[in-house]
Amino acid sequence: MSKRLDENLGYVGPDNLIADMYPPADPFTVKIRKEATAATVYKRGTVLALSASGTAADGKMVILGTEPHKTSGAADEVLTANCVLAEDTEVGTDADAVAIAYRTGHFNENMLTVAASYTLSAADKEALRTAGILLSDAVTI
Repeated sequence: MSKRLDENLGYVGPDNLIADMYPPADPFTVKIRKEATAATVYKRGTVLALSASGTAADGKMVILGTEPHKTSGAADEVLTANCVLAEDTEVGTDADAVAIAYRTGHFNENMLTVAASYTLSAADKEALRTAGILLSDAVTI
């Protein structure tokens, strides 16, 4: 069987996640907290929140809009919008997942994903901007 040089063997089309090249999308490795009940696939463009403060903080990422951990009946984990997932990632129930996310970049807000029934707040947008992530409204093509 011969191979043709004019074939398109693999193609990834634009998904409109990245709005502009400045600031550049800078990837880094993150640890996503394991799921409690069932494995889930987080899609590229999912906004992740960092569990970095409070007595229940563990330094791991969760999807933005996740309910904070509670101890003694009170929420004492603070989750702050931090980064954008760079590729689809399966998060299981047995172990935390390691994934690639963007720590900086310029993204189309309407292409981002957060937890069901959650909407990006002004505080979330400010936390992302402070981290180096800019958001723009863009028309899907």
